Amino acid sequence: MRFTVESWDPGYGAPIESQLEDAAQSVDPNVELPAGEWRPLPPDGPPVGDILFVDGTRRVDAALWIDRPDDSPGFALAATYAAGAVRCAESATLEAVKVARGLFTSAPAADIESGVGAYQVRATKGTASEELWLGIQQRMGDLEAAAAREAGGAELLVVDGPLSHARDLDNAVGYVKTQKVHYLPVELRPVLNALPAGHRTPLFLTTTSWSRYSWYLRLADDMGPAGGLVRCEIAGTAAADAARTASRVSATLPRYASARHKDPRAPQNLYPIGGLERELRRCLGDKELAVRALRKAAAHVA
Repeated sequence: MRFTVESWDPGYGAPIESQLEDAAQSVDPNVELPAGEWRPLPPDGPPVGDILFVDGTRRVDAALWIDRPDDSPGFALAATYAAGAVRCAESATLEAVKVARGLFTSAPAADIESGVGAYQVRATKGTASEELWLGIQQRMGDLEAAAAREAGGAELLVVDGPLSHARDLDNAVGYVKTQKVHYLPVELRPVLNALPAGHRTPLFLTTTSWSRYSWYLRLADDMGPAGGLVRCEIAGTAAADAARTASRVSATLPRYASARHKDPRAPQNLYPIGGLERELRRCLGDKELAVRALRKAAAHVA
């Protein structure tokens, strides 16, 4: 039996899902090259010298039940989330950090004042766990965009994750390191699997709730079917400009690929993003203090 050992720490899941959602019907692969001429493309041009990396992190502090007269209690999540930006030019500099707290629910609720700060009501579509988590994710995305604006412009802005919340920012590129969707039709997937380190696929246009150009990049040689593979996306530009951006991004990002002995999600978790994640987790504060403050606030109201 032949097999490979995935380098990612299994505590983070896997860099590619075992069953990928097929979205090839919403993709036009004939943007940069006709589908019949697809091949791995090497980087063309110098790397970018001024890069802003943006990321966010979130934590559920507690699950809450909200009393409602003459009705069953409403469910809510009290969460703390943070976003920040680090600039990499001649050195790495932390440019912005923003922290917020929210009470996520669709039930009638009021802000909670606690000893660690205010949990402001953030309305969600429903109270199912996935709806509450989606609400947290969306608010964190908004905070990431705010952190990027506070940090100022850069020659390249790399947003960790899909670009949806930051697609109106100048020079923004979404950096997706966990693959959950098949965007390429079956006949083009051999090109993806054959990408050498530092090479990318041609551009393809994806039209779902919004349109963007995407490409796959092999950051580094690694084991497993997703070894060193990431997807990048950009919006709001002409195809020729998108191709030039894709080439420069592909010449730049492999320089920041992490090593396995330093990061459990190597090589996809870029060094600046890993460092920013650690700082943001520190800024979230102590969870036990947050839980204690929420319990004290609940007792005070009672």
